[in-house]
Amino acid sequence: MGALNLNELVAKVDDLPSLPLVVTQVLRLTDDPEATPEDLNKVITTDQNLTARVLRLANSAYYGFARRIGTVTEAVILLGFNTIRNLVMAASVSHILEREVTGYELARGELWHHSLTAAMAARLLAREIRYRAHEQAFIAGLLHDIGKVVLSLYVSGEFQEIIRRVQEENIPFMAAEAEVLGFHHAQVGGLVAEKWNLPRELVEAVSFHHHPGQAQVDPRLTTITHAADAVSLMLGMGVGVDGLLYPLDAGCLEASGLQPSHLEKVMAAVGDSLGDSEAMWG
Repeated sequence: MGALNLNELVAKVDDLPSLPLVVTQVLRLTDDPEATPEDLNKVITTDQNLTARVLRLANSAYYGFARRIGTVTEAVILLGFNTIRNLVMAASVSHILEREVTGYELARGELWHHSLTAAMAARLLAREIRYRAHEQAFIAGLLHDIGKVVLSLYVSGEFQEIIRRVQEENIPFMAAEAEVLGFHHAQVGGLVAEKWNLPRELVEAVSFHHHPGQAQVDPRLTTITHAADAVSLMLGMGVGVDGLLYPLDAGCLEASGLQPSHLEKVMAAVGDSLGDSEAMWG
């Protein structure tokens, strides 16, 4: 399996669709200072399923509005561009992340819960250290493990050998992936993010979320994603067969201004809000 080129692997994944055009348009509009709520409404309402999902989320108990939100324009005005951006992205990838990921011993829904918890943690960690792009951090946290879906589809037969090497050689899980396969899930996830034409800093955050010291475009975003992944795992979300086998990079955390107290504070806050997020996303 290691002989298979990494780009060929991603190209083979027919059931991991390209990011829908409506999502790429929403990402572009939410970065455009000239865009209006009506502009977003025109794009989102071209997709009936996405429109219904956004309105359902906007009317969930999580946001607690006293009156019902009846249109996407209202939702944009009340929630803001950045929140709508995250809702659209999460609604679009949830069906992928909800799958059973057998190679990593994750039951249906476990990777989704891990990813959503990491997204929430990333946004809070960004605020704690005054990183400007809170919502970019949310998306990085949401997508950081997308590569696991791909590897589980195509290399499930190799996972027993990966686990054996982890146990016998006492090496990190991702190092064993690289030894056996020739690549690891973070690299695959980065290529998926590239396939979806996501910004370079998001591609980097996904690619290096276990090795934040290798980031060059936006090291702080990658380190936030690294820490958010750890927070989600420490809360017991999507641990699977590999979840506790990744070391935290203390040097990168310190360089980015992330202290243990920040992680503890965010763990408590995310833990308290998990019930609300379950009610929100179902």
